[in-house]
Amino acid sequence: MLAKIELIESLHDENFKSFRQVRSGLLSFPPDLDMAKGQLVSSIYLAMNLDPDIVHVVGYCEGSYIAKPKDIIESCKMVKQIIKNYKMGVPDMSLDADVQFRKKELLSEANLLIDTIRSLGNSKDPLIEPKVLCKAVEIGLLDAPDLKGNKYAKGEICTAMINGACYTINSKTKKPIPEKERIKYLNGGLTNEHNSS
Repeated sequence: MLAKIELIESLHDENFKSFRQVRSGLLSFPPDLDMAKGQLVSSIYLAMNLDPDIVHVVGYCEGSYIAKPKDIIESCKMVKQIIKNYKMGVPDMSLDADVQFRKKELLSEANLLIDTIRSLGNSKDPLIEPKVLCKAVEIGLLDAPDLKGNKYAKGEICTAMINGACYTINSKTKKPIPEKERIKYLNGGLTNEHNSS
């Protein structure tokens, strides 16, 4: 998220300003309600490191059932206490050397991907061209495991959590694939398709 913030906020000017909103991932909530409460408070505590403008509270029970007013109030009280505790002062986890290393790695790989997508177009700003973005999805530059079986996307990418970070991996060896290598692999199709369009 620190890498994403840096990329987005680099676009700030007198006409554009983003606001940071954090929330717990709905699919991260276990069905056990006591464990789900732990997930809610731990995820918000971690998210507070991003200095959010908005904290979107997800009901801790959402892994089991749709939140009722009582659940929402209880969830908001837990989050309110976390925010209060956090504002009293805590170590800044974003300064951790491993976190900073991964942030730099992600920024480098994201910029490589952005430049590659930009090369698919020939207008002033190809990154806002629907045809360019569609092409990036079709050829697999923008891909995700959930796109498997989607007729408009490659859906071939595999990912895994390694030491707390999500990496693209080789599906056979289970080893991380650097973005440069992944783009080079796709480049055969990229070069041929780009030249023919």
